[in-house]
Amino acid sequence: MDPARPGSPYQPVIEALENYPQKKFYNVSKLGGAKYDTLPYSIRVLFESSVRNCDGFLVKETDATNILDWKTKQNNVEVPFCPARVVLQDFTGIPAMVDFAAMREAVRNAGGDPAKVNPACPTDLTVDHSLQIDFSKCAIQNAPNPGGGDAQKPVAKLSLLKVQPRKAPCRSQASCRGPCGSGEAARSPGHFSAQIENTPILCPFHLQPVPEPETVLKNQEMEFGRNRERLQFFKWSSKVFKNVSIIPPETGMAHQVNLEYLSRVVFEVKDFLYPDSVVGTDSHTTMVNGLGILGWGVGGIETEAVMLGMPLTLTLPEVVGCELTGTASPLATSIDIVVSITKHLKQADVAGKFVEFFGSGVSQLSVADRTTIANMCPEYGAILSFFPVDNVTLKHLKHTGFDKARLEVMEAYLKAVKLFRSDESSSREPEYSQIVQISLSSIIPYVSGPKRSQDRVAVNNMKSDFQACLNEKSGVKGFQIAVEKQNDIVPVQYEGNEYKLSHGCIVIAAVISCTNNCNPSVMLAAGLLAKKAVEAGLVVKPYIRTSLSPGSGMVTHYLSSSGVLPYLSKLGFEVVGYGCSTCVGNTAPLPEAIRNAIKQGDIIACGVLSGTKNFEGRLCDCVRANYLASPPLVVAYAIAGTVRIDFETEPLGTGFNGENIYLRDIWPTRKELHAVEECVISAMFKELKEKMEKGNKRWNLLEAPESTLFPWDLKSTYVRCPSFFDKLAKEPVSPQPIENAHVLLYLGDSVTTDHISPAGSIARSSAAAKYLTNRGLTPREFNSYGARRGNDAVMTRGTFANIKLLNKFIGKPAPKTVHFPSGQTLDVFEAAELYQKEGIPVIILAGKKYGLGSSRDWAAKGPFLLGVKAVLAESYEKVHKSQLIGIGIAPLQFLPGENPSTLGLTGREQFSILLPSELSPGMTLDIKTSTGKVFSVIALFENDIEITLYKYGGSLNFVARRCL
Repeated sequence: MDPARPGSPYQPVIEALENYPQKKFYNVSKLGGAKYDTLPYSIRVLFESSVRNCDGFLVKETDATNILDWKTKQNNVEVPFCPARVVLQDFTGIPAMVDFAAMREAVRNAGGDPAKVNPACPTDLTVDHSLQIDFSKCAIQNAPNPGGGDAQKPVAKLSLLKVQPRKAPCRSQASCRGPCGSGEAARSPGHFSAQIENTPILCPFHLQPVPEPETVLKNQEMEFGRNRERLQFFKWSSKVFKNVSIIPPETGMAHQVNLEYLSRVVFEVKDFLYPDSVVGTDSHTTMVNGLGILGWGVGGIETEAVMLGMPLTLTLPEVVGCELTGTASPLATSIDIVVSITKHLKQADVAGKFVEFFGSGVSQLSVADRTTIANMCPEYGAILSFFPVDNVTLKHLKHTGFDKARLEVMEAYLKAVKLFRSDESSSREPEYSQIVQISLSSIIPYVSGPKRSQDRVAVNNMKSDFQACLNEKSGVKGFQIAVEKQNDIVPVQYEGNEYKLSHGCIVIAAVISCTNNCNPSVMLAAGLLAKKAVEAGLVVKPYIRTSLSPGSGMVTHYLSSSGVLPYLSKLGFEVVGYGCSTCVGNTAPLPEAIRNAIKQGDIIACGVLSGTKNFEGRLCDCVRANYLASPPLVVAYAIAGTVRIDFETEPLGTGFNGENIYLRDIWPTRKELHAVEECVISAMFKELKEKMEKGNKRWNLLEAPESTLFPWDLKSTYVRCPSFFDKLAKEPVSPQPIENAHVLLYLGDSVTTDHISPAGSIARSSAAAKYLTNRGLTPREFNSYGARRGNDAVMTRGTFANIKLLNKFIGKPAPKTVHFPSGQTLDVFEAAELYQKEGIPVIILAGKKYGLGSSRDWAAKGPFLLGVKAVLAESYEKVHKSQLIGIGIAPLQFLPGENPSTLGLTGREQFSILLPSELSPGMTLDIKTSTGKVFSVIALFENDIEITLYKYGGSLNFVARRCL
């Protein structure tokens, strides 16, 4: 695609970039004057796209004008959007690539050049949804027994779905801090380590490269064996199609690779510059908005349309401006900020809208913070949350490997088109549909407890809240300790020293990087705090059960590369393994002397952990108060040794010189944290880039054809040439009347895309199961509909195969229907197959909201291949209605107030629908039934583009004909 489109009415605003005369761009800022300057940044990206892609047909001048008039047109008009690129994962990517392979076949058969068939925009497909856990090693072998459990026991030879002993991953070294080969205690009895699947190849104690865990190798072998056909097809695709890049297995997840490797921020094609933007089939696509890249998740058929060169259509959205002001509390972590902002947006009713961040507080957020907030869109319902590019973004990109010259061009371009946000700029802020103000100063750190995770306690109120818990009656928070006993002290001897236990004393402190705490910043904050504490001379009392259980070896990797892991170890936070441990009750027993002292004195002892579960007695039967806290606060409370402390006024302890050390003295500043993050990010991105460039051994050795046309294997049950192009001709045929059609299904309200095209397992009694069985597969080999999306024979048989489908002809949930000429009750596929053999067209009758749910390409493709010519419903889910047109099915709607019941239809009639040769948007059509009844319906074609696509038999055939 040529970004400088010939014949574009906007060619006069193509300019050379200042100081870079060879680089050109559309200077859209000159088109709107003051109107452009008040547009939200995200809308400016939509506007630039409409200007650059204006061809008078798919994108018109009026579309660009409507976007420029966003202030008055929001929510009132639909506009096209042409994303710069597409990101797919393998489940949704394979049907798209199979369609392109089939299109090449059809173009060749029609006398065209098949090599012309290529995606119209860069398409990156990440193979990350194929891995299944056939082999497993469990980091925690003992049962979830509060108070401890037996040590890890060796088990039998490695086999499917059985727990395995950990093989010694590295050779003994003098610097060893733990017996990494034995599974025995690293710091104290009950602590042990284990290497499990999907962890970087590092020994967590030696921090040296080690052989890959056996489970990883076994699972990878199974993945390549099970999915060889699909992987060979993907590799062929990467060789023969222009604009296609395949990210092989074992590289990373789609959203992470998109964020860390594929993002351009600014595209440069033939020295022409334009903003990066993306749509993807991964639900986490919104993360890229944290980098200033407009993007969101869509269904497979929408991404395929973009690959075909078609624009997405969206209602010009409202944009909620989220103004961040003030300065976050020094104790507030990234997670505190993210969760608080998410909570505010959830309460602000931003569903179905764009959110855009501005204000002085934005610069305090790192790119990691921003992408996490953007990733939380499903939580608060926004389409996307956009952070315009600023100096923080550029600094991040520098650390991820963008070279200086590229960054300079990027910055110059974004400033020229006013897409660069700056706190120092004198220009006015954009205007928004509404503004939500959030003061970062109001965000304070919380802990949760002492018995339930929903009971939040502000850290600055912790001391007084615990005191209140001692006073309260026994219940969800109270412990009912008599006033005269609340200050009791119990002396205890441990390891030759005397210690004093009292109510609120901490005896368990566990740093666990699960759920939200996988954010690198909070784990690094814990490490930096530990470093400062050790350097100041602070220690953790030896009787406190401390542990560090990273969610994956990557956490160990960045704690190690940042240099903070030894300091955590010095305070007793040793890596004990990778998996659920303390938060599920797998805590090593407390020392007997400590247990006895707690029980004898009836002490309310405490545990503090950064996990998700803190029920009373869960960590240990004698630990009755348990608090959930961020990783750095876990370390801080471990040093303090008690929860009865006011961090503002009371010291954590004394330093080397006897001076008081307060939490504020050792708490890492955001500036310090960002500096360490940049160092870690740089190393991580360098490693990912090397991995991407080298590929992996199995992928590199995988053989695949290099022919222009794919050599279809007729025996394959995964990849098959679909029949969408069987009637491809150079010129479209005028719409033909639908005569004497039978009703295939008579459905009610709220039929979802999952009813139409299930994605789960294949039932043994289904038509798809019969097909696979006839090809020699056993039920265990059926896999799922999702895995077989590249085989139209399976997917067509799976259409309307949902066991919850309620067809009024049947009267109960079942994937069945009636074949009226014979009177037989059959599987939906079998009935449709009979109708097609008899040359009888079929339609579907439905109620309100037909096509609800997630966008699913086979929810349109499947009915088309069943022979469905039209759907007649009371109303449609908008996206699905467009998908029906995009595949060549007419969406018809009853007139307001009418439905099959009011019209006296039973569905057993035959229907004749007159489709004139010249259709127009929203026109009314007449339908005549075999009983003589005549009624009118609305043809839901909303514009000339939809009519053109329908005339050509859908978008696939439309694009194929353009290649002839």
